[in-house]
Amino acid sequence: MDTYVSMTVVSESEQSSREAIEQAFAAIESFGNRINFYSDKSELAMINRSAGTEGVSVSTETLDIIDKAVFVADASSGAFDPTIGPLMQLWNFHNPVKPRPEDIKSRLPLVNYRHVSIDKDRDVVMLKEKNMLLDLGGIAKGYATDIAVDVLKKNGISSGLVAIAGDIRAFGSKPGGKPWNIGIRNPRQKNRSDEIIAKMQLTDKAISTSGDYERFFIQDGVRYHHLLNPGTGFPATTCRSVSIIADKGVFADAFSTAVFVLGPEKGMDLIKKMNMEAVIIDNNGTIYTTEALKGKLNFEKID
Repeated sequence: MDTYVSMTVVSESEQSSREAIEQAFAAIESFGNRINFYSDKSELAMINRSAGTEGVSVSTETLDIIDKAVFVADASSGAFDPTIGPLMQLWNFHNPVKPRPEDIKSRLPLVNYRHVSIDKDRDVVMLKEKNMLLDLGGIAKGYATDIAVDVLKKNGISSGLVAIAGDIRAFGSKPGGKPWNIGIRNPRQKNRSDEIIAKMQLTDKAISTSGDYERFFIQDGVRYHHLLNPGTGFPATTCRSVSIIADKGVFADAFSTAVFVLGPEKGMDLIKKMNMEAVIIDNNGTIYTTEALKGKLNFEKID
């Protein structure tokens, strides 16, 4: 998954818990290999190579995550779009590269989730136009937390916490019946003392945070980050951070990206429609929360 993964479980047996964790890690690795955007051997790569020509038979997990990605794309009117691959290829956040506007414009027509064909009867996925590229980076980590939790539960673990970067899935409770404590990162952290801006308690829920501070560079005073607006090809500009709380990690992950692109007003409308909870920090540092979270979070001032 190209990031740190941690698992915490509650168990009376250290040996059985270690075995369960090892199986969960193996399941994540297997899934990651199937949907790796950068590997020529992945199922995702086969789909992308066959764009505009033929469908590709894929595993149940690959078909399922693509199906869920298209669902979120449709629900968000394309604010989240798994076909954003052609645009992502243009940006380099390790060795800062700002693409030419004309290059971005030429690739925008390739970004269209409606051109993803899914045949559930045959487990076949096809991209209808040549040069289209699926990139599941905005949903894969959340989906992987769900996979890990399912494996842990099947191995007799009733309580635990799975964290993959900013995607966390909690199930059961800590010893003593207490919920898990989760921190929300300050998107404009200046030192270690202000790393966390809020804490919340989580039980049998997932939380995912999308922020403009993970992969970015600053050029001529402008912050360019990896959360692209599929409609423009440039980084979305209305938010610094979006945290979504949902029943499943896959939806918390994808909808956090969608809301980041939509911005606070339209984003809150979408979250209410999907019956989820959200904490949004806009580009001015103003904090928005859904009604159910008001009064439960204590935020410090953000400069």
